Amino acid sequence: MKRFILTLIMFSFLGICMLQAGIFPFETHEKVLDNGFKIIAVPLANPGIVAYYSVVRTGSRDEWEVGHTGFAHFFEHMMFRGTKNFPSDVYDKLVTEMGADANAYTTDDLTAYHMQFAKQDLEKVMELESDRFQNLDYEEQAFKTESGAVLGEYLKGKVNPWFVMFENLYFTAFDKHTYKHTTIGFEADVKAMPTMYEYSKSFFNRYYRPENVVLLVVGDIDPQNVFTMAEKYYGKWQKGYVPPQITPEPEQTAPRAKEVKYKGKTLPLMAVAYKGLAFDPSSKEYVASNILGDIMFGETSDTYSRLVLKEQKLQVLATGFDFNRDVNLNVVFAMIKNAEDIDYIRGEIEKTLAQYRSELMDKARLDELKSNLKYSFLLGLSSTSRVAGNLPRIVALTGGIQALDKYYVTLETITPEDIKKAAESYFTDNRKTEILVLGE
Repeated sequence: MKRFILTLIMFSFLGICMLQAGIFPFETHEKVLDNGFKIIAVPLANPGIVAYYSVVRTGSRDEWEVGHTGFAHFFEHMMFRGTKNFPSDVYDKLVTEMGADANAYTTDDLTAYHMQFAKQDLEKVMELESDRFQNLDYEEQAFKTESGAVLGEYLKGKVNPWFVMFENLYFTAFDKHTYKHTTIGFEADVKAMPTMYEYSKSFFNRYYRPENVVLLVVGDIDPQNVFTMAEKYYGKWQKGYVPPQITPEPEQTAPRAKEVKYKGKTLPLMAVAYKGLAFDPSSKEYVASNILGDIMFGETSDTYSRLVLKEQKLQVLATGFDFNRDVNLNVVFAMIKNAEDIDYIRGEIEKTLAQYRSELMDKARLDELKSNLKYSFLLGLSSTSRVAGNLPRIVALTGGIQALDKYYVTLETITPEDIKKAAESYFTDNRKTEILVLGE
């Protein structure tokens, strides 16, 4: 009852139309310009605030050329270097004067540039953002300076045992696919980056094109006004996107494991990962396997209750069952309090997996989980920034937001039999990679 009341309060605050079909409860408007640039406008009842996301459908996945990893993340930095029209100091001054909040992030499947500001500044923001996407300008010395900063970020990451675990996990799990390297890139490539000025220009010219970028504008807006301004500021942007040549990952045929020595103090870290499926919101097989992380190891699971709360053998038990464009990993993470319990924890994880491969889960628990997932998503739409922030990954994978509705429609159809079938098919030894990180 409490969750229902909170949801009603949130609906009232945002002015949501309760009668709209689908899980995403807001009216959306789309327009595609002649050059392929798509704009998605989501008007909200929140007065005065606008969130602006430029979603580049390129992440570290797209770094397919040998020796050239890390460039998607590099441009997250470089895009703030400015243009001839708005050099970096001018850009920063204008953003500061607007009181705007501007930032960016990179993942395996996308790079997103985002800003939140007062609605009266929308046209100035669009002028600034469209200019840097079309006219980014930097000299070789600036390139070398920024690539040096990226190397510093990489070296800083290496002192974190979780970074070490992730890097070794993906390197071990993948042979051919570009998911083999993490978002920041291979160390050797990052170190060599300052010599790749001309290549950086090529990367930008191939991927930062209108057909490969989607603009999300969310908040106190008039969609038609947004489209008119977008035509003015983005309409002359020239096409030119060149798709990456991604090599599919061969089928894994045997389990993989690696023990890593961390140069420092840490509790033992364990990652147990299984090759999953590419994002497909209409597939029961995909959706069932995607929610298995919450079912088996989430905070309401028996395994979490036993290992974290009752026995207190784990500092952390978490999962990473993400949406991805290609086949990626479904991962169970554990931070173990005592090294003597490593074999026990490994056995408990396998015992949980074996249970769901062999038994049907309780239907009432499954129905409760589906309800919790749905309402957790809705409760996450509690402000302009959070509405906008929930959309970039779906946009990057599919080009729009309709897949959200498809996912939750499919979720409603999932049965205990579907869960068992997914566990039998995708959580088996031939799809498994295990990494164990031990400190000194």
